[in-house]
Amino acid sequence: MWYRCIRQFSSYITKMLPEVVFVLGAPGAGKGTQCSLISKEFGFVHLSAGDLLREERQRPGSEYGEMIEEKIRNGEIVPVEVTCSLIHKAIQKSGQSRFLIDGFPRNKDNLEGWERVMSDKTKLLFVLFFECSRDICTERCLKRGAAGSGRSDDNMESLKKRFNTYINDTMPIINYYDKQGLVRRINAEVAPEKVFEDVKNLYNNLSKAES
Repeated sequence: MWYRCIRQFSSYITKMLPEVVFVLGAPGAGKGTQCSLISKEFGFVHLSAGDLLREERQRPGSEYGEMIEEKIRNGEIVPVEVTCSLIHKAIQKSGQSRFLIDGFPRNKDNLEGWERVMSDKTKLLFVLFFECSRDICTERCLKRGAAGSGRSDDNMESLKKRFNTYINDTMPIINYYDKQGLVRRINAEVAPEKVFEDVKNLYNNLSKAES
């Protein structure tokens, strides 16, 4: 009897945990665009690790601002403790239960830090992986920069560093989750509307599986 109660309580707590989808892909794969569409269609709160870091960088009096700026400009990854802290605060502040975490985890340190700090505070549903070639992604980022994105890393020099980071650090994370059967792949080389059609099919199938 006690064992059954404990199991039921454990199941109840698990259901109460915020549900998370990690969104990964190369720079310019269209993660932000698709996250905005998913958020509107399915009610997931979009948390961009990059945006959270940029907001923290610009916040007056931030103890991390200068370090974050240097890391972003050099195409490097910010220490996981800082990123996890910002994500956790955003989850708590929102008061919602389902989240898209865009651009995280991006390397082994991110993964280990998340599992150490956040794995017992959230439930990972799956990893949404937008696949797109380097040439297409580069072209998109340079166009975005030329159009006045305001991002200090939308230039060729930073992009080279960001792609090296993506290949060397992020792809192993995708492979890690793929071995666990948690990766959902989406072709991101087509028009955003077509990409979202594939995303909607994925989410609709998820809803059917839950019902």
